[in-house]
Amino acid sequence: QVQLVESGGGLVQPGGSLRLSCAASGSIFSINTMGWYHQAPGKQRELVAHISSGGSTNYADSVKGRFTISRDNAKNTVYLQMNSLKPEDTAVYYCTVVAMGTRYWGQGTQVTVSS
Repeated sequence: QVQLVESGGGLVQPGGSLRLSCAASGSIFSINTMGWYHQAPGKQRELVAHISSGGSTNYADSVKGRFTISRDNAKNTVYLQMNSLKPEDTAVYYCTVVAMGTRYWGQGTQVTVSS
């Protein structure tokens, strides 16, 4: 089992920045891919970015050039640096990891981009 705790969400003006963090605990030795999804009201949960154990990254087209995903394996933590935020980035952001073929989810953190 893997437990995930997210932090860093909040309210920010358009053009602003936020940094999300997600700390993993439990069977952390088995974690492979780490990533972030988001879900806006009335929409499906969608991939934002993910990073492999080797550091390879993949981003949704909508966030390329604005968001950066990184991980600190020593701290079992994955980060999402979000710059140039837009109102359409407003959503609940979920941390996710894959460990031993099983996907685990965090509880979600709200990001609201509004003036």
